[in-house]
Amino acid sequence: MNNHDLSRMGGFSLLEALIAVVILSFGLLGALRQQAVSLKFTRDARLQSVAVGFGRELGEMMRTNARIAAQTRNPYLGAFADGSLTPERASGCLDSGQSCAAPADVASAQMTDWLARVDDALPGARVTVCADSSPYDEQGLPVWDCAGAPAASPSAAYIKIGWTRQDTRGSIVAASDAAARPFVVFPVALDP
Repeated sequence: MNNHDLSRMGGFSLLEALIAVVILSFGLLGALRQQAVSLKFTRDARLQSVAVGFGRELGEMMRTNARIAAQTRNPYLGAFADGSLTPERASGCLDSGQSCAAPADVASAQMTDWLARVDDALPGARVTVCADSSPYDEQGLPVWDCAGAPAASPSAAYIKIGWTRQDTRGSIVAASDAAARPFVVFPVALDP
């Protein structure tokens, strides 16, 4: 055999192996990036599901105590932000060994417990519960403000829930930011 035939029979060169490792590395980095994005979306979906569950729960509490919930000033209504997720009049009358004197006391105790659990489950939670004639803006996006609440007893209320999360550009947006919007808007029909 001559030297010319041996050079054709040789294996991969070091340069070819290095190029293959670089290409493989880019592929693995892409897979890791997809995994990180997948984890973020899974977390967002879990928090969305938790918030919907809280909205349903509060809606059921309000419907169960509809006579109180249909009043213009009641313990269920209010705007609650991160750090102050407590009702105007906190109550623990539903705790073991205690009793509630009136339906309004039951509503206060329900809101005290419910807001504490929302605060624990949703990072930087913000909640607004109000009678609202326009819970969405002109573009159909939810808004925190409650506009045009009726003077008489409301026939419907809106539960608006938001939390601190990362937007599509990777920026952290707190629910208390001026540009933030509620992520869950839950209507509650009240028939006293």
